[in-house]
Amino acid sequence: QVQLVESGGGLVQPGGSLRLSCAASGSIFGINVMGWYRQAPGKQRELVEIIRSGVTNYADSVKGRFTISRDNVKNSMYLQMNSLNSEDTAVYYCNVQLLHGTRWSTYWGQGTQVTVSS
Repeated sequence: QVQLVESGGGLVQPGGSLRLSCAASGSIFGINVMGWYRQAPGKQRELVEIIRSGVTNYADSVKGRFTISRDNVKNSMYLQMNSLNSEDTAVYYCNVQLLHGTRWSTYWGQGTQVTVSS
């Protein structure tokens, strides 16, 4: 069984920073793509930033403000979010493509709320 646990969300003022974490646990034999997505109220879930083999892809809206990183030893991923604004308010989900047993599958975290408000 595989589990993704997210942490680090919360309430922050505009211009502030937060760091999200996602830890994968269970019978994991390899990890390919790791990424963060978000879903604001009334909107579709959207890609924030992903990382694979050291290469990152990100949404234009977070360019220069958000940075994704991963720790392959800990099977963990992080999202450093700076210069937050109200449009960043959403539930953030981690998404991981990993090898569980002999099968590659994609897993989602439970989501963590990020609220940017004064």
